[in-house]
Amino acid sequence: MTRFIHDKFAKDYLEELLKDYGEVKASEKVSGEIKEIDVLFTPAKQQSSNIQILGLLGRFAQQPAII
Repeated sequence: MTRFIHDKFAKDYLEELLKDYGEVKASEKVSGEIKEIDVLFTPAKQQSSNIQILGLLGRFAQQPAII
């Protein structure tokens, strides 16, 4: 069992919310750096008009994001 269950929950939750709007990768490594990012989101080429239902997260999801 993971020590940081809230971290796994947050990653899984974001992945589930954003999967219909683009590509979501949890625990992605950043090339050229030693750090690892929690969630990498790349929006789909065709933006869905109902992305606004996510509110502020929907605004973030209109362009590539590192969360």
